[in-house]
Amino acid sequence: MDKTVLAELLEYTRAGKPLYGGTPMFSAMVKISAESRRLAAEMNARATDQDEIREYMRKITGDEIDAELRIFLPFYTDFGRNISLGRRVFINSGCCFQDQGGIYIGDNALIGHQVVIATINHGLPVDDRSTNYLAPVRIGANVWIGAHATLLPGVTIGDGAIIAAGATVVGDVKAGTIVGGCPAKYIKDVPAGQGGIEV
Repeated sequence: MDKTVLAELLEYTRAGKPLYGGTPMFSAMVKISAESRRLAAEMNARATDQDEIREYMRKITGDEIDAELRIFLPFYTDFGRNISLGRRVFINSGCCFQDQGGIYIGDNALIGHQVVIATINHGLPVDDRSTNYLAPVRIGANVWIGAHATLLPGVTIGDGAIIAAGATVVGDVKAGTIVGGCPAKYIKDVPAGQGGIEV
């Protein structure tokens, strides 16, 4: 992929503009997505240690990768170039990142088994279903996302928050809180001072 085309596409998607089928931007997204899915499939089939996984993630994201990133395979992404990972992030097996709209994960975040992070919606009217409406997902530092949780487009998870297993997050989550359910609702505050990182 031409670097200029990639830069233009990322500028466009990060501005939150819709992607319409049949346009040059949409075609560029499809081409990058195909390459990222190929790399992810190769990583899932061939990588045998964390160093190899980090090298594949460098290729998939196009960015430098923290030396302490850990991912338990398989890992799936359908774009790859709009993922930003902080330091010491852990991603458990079976996670699916739909990152066209941007996925930003802060330091020390823990992502549980089979978490889905979605950044695309489609239009509600039938004749608008092919349009991709993009919105980023932002995950703060020291966040713990439980297994099988789903984060929908546009949500921000505050620092230190916990998303309970199986939750569907449709709105922002305040720092230092625990949410759960479908749709996710406030349960209680994260306990402080139990020997871990303060939130």
